[in-house]
Amino acid sequence: MRPRTLEEFVGQEHILGPGKLLRRAIEADRFMSLILYGPPGCGKTALAHIIAERSRAHFVSLNAVTAGVADIRRIVQEAAEERTQREKRTVVFIDEIHRFTRVQQDALLPDVERGMITLIGASTQNPFFAIIPALSSRSQIFEFKPLRSEDIRLIIDHALADTDRGLGGRNITVTDEAKEFLVARSGGDGRRSLNALELAVLSTPAGPDGSTIIDLAVAEESIQRKALTYDEDEHYDTISAFIKSMRGSDPDAAVYWLAKMASAGEDPLFIARRIVIAASEDVGNADPRALMIATAAYQAVERIGMPEGIIPLGQAAVYVAAAPKSNASYLAIKEAMREIEQGQVMPVPDHLKDASYKGAARLGRGKGYRYPHDYPGHHVQQEYLPQRRVFYRPTEQGEEKRIKDRLAGLKK
Repeated sequence: MRPRTLEEFVGQEHILGPGKLLRRAIEADRFMSLILYGPPGCGKTALAHIIAERSRAHFVSLNAVTAGVADIRRIVQEAAEERTQREKRTVVFIDEIHRFTRVQQDALLPDVERGMITLIGASTQNPFFAIIPALSSRSQIFEFKPLRSEDIRLIIDHALADTDRGLGGRNITVTDEAKEFLVARSGGDGRRSLNALELAVLSTPAGPDGSTIIDLAVAEESIQRKALTYDEDEHYDTISAFIKSMRGSDPDAAVYWLAKMASAGEDPLFIARRIVIAASEDVGNADPRALMIATAAYQAVERIGMPEGIIPLGQAAVYVAAAPKSNASYLAIKEAMREIEQGQVMPVPDHLKDASYKGAARLGRGKGYRYPHDYPGHHVQQEYLPQRRVFYRPTEQGEEKRIKDRLAGLKK
């Protein structure tokens, strides 16, 4: 059921819809090197084959798992002959290009750079991590998205109706519940949905009238739990979504991303550290208990491990997400650190210097210091910086409003 034309291609309207850059380039057969990046089963390889069918260029296909530098050199030699003898350019499609070593990618670079070959690479990993910068910078990078539910539904319907390559020649009925189950469990992977549909049909005997009915029970047996894709790219993206969900006060999103990381085998102490940081950076003094709960969760995970450790992690993530937010203390230390780094280092005033050692009084250390506990309210006005600075600007959020009011009262 691989699409043979752009008209048959399903999904990726953001780059292949009418008038979009990539579609125009393919239709005109005028494109530079491409890297197609996205999850499995979303159409990267299918699009490369459509390009091969449409293009007037010499087309060569490789798989990075089995190809080596010798294959690249052979293809470059063929490309030189095609250009000289037939005046044809060569398009080289490399599936799973992220599996090429740096040496193999370096071998491609000179010929891509001088236009001897036009590269189309398909990768499930972020090319900015998996592809050498010199190669990715000479290619247009298009990100493929997981297929939408309506895309998967359309793919299944096409397979059921197609009498040439699909199941249209059989008397097959797929119930609405079974179809929706296959759509939901495909995880945006068109290949996965077709594999499950095929298995369901092949493993279900026809009835006396020759019809085959695929119901929910059959669909459930035909598709297993999808393996969780969690590479370096997903690691950074998921922890970013987790942190931003806590900062954005969305506990539902926070626990979902937490569950995804835990299911993928993420280091639980790494997750716990991020919760502790969020409790201080994003909640701060609006709710000081958030840091206590986050730290307790870290210690609990450290002592009891997984899988039980997910329980305190979940509790801490929900608390931090639901707590009032203030980054005032984070901004305060950040601003103070920036001033130090810029070389604006102030000396310690004499009355604040250590006066506990012998001879300190002769140097004037501690002279004039006023001990706050000797004064009403355990506070007395005195200078703690040689030059006035304001780093901490408390907000009106949660407990920090009380802190703000107290500091304002002291200044009066």
